[in-house]
Amino acid sequence: MPDERFAEHLSHPIGRGHTPAGSYAGVAGGAACGDLVTIRLTVSGERVTDAGFEASGCGAALAAGSAAVELVRDASIFDAARVGTAAIAQELGGLSVGKLHAADLAADALHQALGAAVAQEAAATPSAGRTLIAMSGGVDSTVAAVLLAATHEEVVAVTLELWRDPENDAEASCCSASAVRSARAIAHRMGLAHFTLDLRAGFRAGVVDPWLAEHAEGLTPNPCVRCNGEVRLDAMVDFADRLGAATLATGHYARRAPDGLLRAAADDAKDQTYMLAALSRATLQRLRFPLGELTKPEVRALAREHDLPVASKPDSQDLCFLAGTGRERFLARHGGLRERPGAIVDRAGHELGRHRGHFHYTVGQRRGLEVAAAEPLYVLATDARFNTVTVGPRTALDVDRVALRGVRLHRDATEVDGVRLRYHAKILPCRLQDDGTVLLSEPFSAPAPGQTAVLLAGDVVIGCATIAA
Repeated sequence: MPDERFAEHLSHPIGRGHTPAGSYAGVAGGAACGDLVTIRLTVSGERVTDAGFEASGCGAALAAGSAAVELVRDASIFDAARVGTAAIAQELGGLSVGKLHAADLAADALHQALGAAVAQEAAATPSAGRTLIAMSGGVDSTVAAVLLAATHEEVVAVTLELWRDPENDAEASCCSASAVRSARAIAHRMGLAHFTLDLRAGFRAGVVDPWLAEHAEGLTPNPCVRCNGEVRLDAMVDFADRLGAATLATGHYARRAPDGLLRAAADDAKDQTYMLAALSRATLQRLRFPLGELTKPEVRALAREHDLPVASKPDSQDLCFLAGTGRERFLARHGGLRERPGAIVDRAGHELGRHRGHFHYTVGQRRGLEVAAAEPLYVLATDARFNTVTVGPRTALDVDRVALRGVRLHRDATEVDGVRLRYHAKILPCRLQDDGTVLLSEPFSAPAPGQTAVLLAGDVVIGCATIAA
């Protein structure tokens, strides 16, 4: 009888109050629902060696914590990673809709603990047939997982949690706790082991804080390039090593050249090599891109063919940490960049109007300039020191050379024959000089200091740099 199993876990909870030495903890629930589940576990090699839990609130939370501990104790990390809401509910003989939230909490706590333990302690036997797929819960990464599952011996999924903020729209963000739960549910539906990797601290320090600091300096930073190049993909490669996975696959639209460097995707409209340009060659050698030869309509068609619940899910349109909140409010709350009135000036330094803070403007911007003029005005430059915004005509934005800093190349500089100066901007034929300046074959409008310049040889990414002020 279902009630008998539930009652057994409720009367004789397994591992309640037990804290294994050197354990990693996961916590779910709290004030919103009144129920709280904490699970602690240890990992050695590729097994969960011990586990315990604590729970408060309703009886279902207590029973669910006990069930989760029983399911993962002495299990392989891969079997433990297949335990989710449904498995916990089944262990309890089935749960009513009103009690199912307890299994959700236990699953969340379990996967937080498991991900942390695996990231630090696991050492699975390497397998050439095992690949790790980064799943965001969106259509692209899900279809990539489907394609891999059809051709690989073993596919294991991982989802990153990068940001958590009560002001964000969790459903619109690709890296929230909600996205993690969605991706885990899809992976389990596909029969895949799924791990959660919490990178919030590293993301804040390595992406968000620099983004805020560069805004304060009057730059236009590109956090996605930094995130891919310095935070999340390297972390997932390290995680793949813990799992004994030979490769890491993602749902990006990109391809690999014969020498392992990035090559543009077949679908030029969705090509994402710009956002991946800062990856090291060592990381690139481990990456695979199952969608590289497909178009977005083909990917959605595959999702419908496999009856995936994300087939019609819209693409993320904003920075993940800005989802549901405005840039201005985010800058104020997290960076202390509040209203700071200053002068809007022309190229001769004559004041034409006032602004609310130089950090609200970027080179090439037209909207938001409350200045009366005979012709449209555009932002030509911002000055953080004097808090000024310089404006001028559209033609003043055109340049035929762009100074770069921090140039990183995978091949000789003489092989650079093209540059992309903005995401999805046209690739311009160019030459890279020894001083880091690119000479363009045709004018480019409004290169923004702080943005990424991607250096190419044909359709292969051979380096990147930052546009200098």
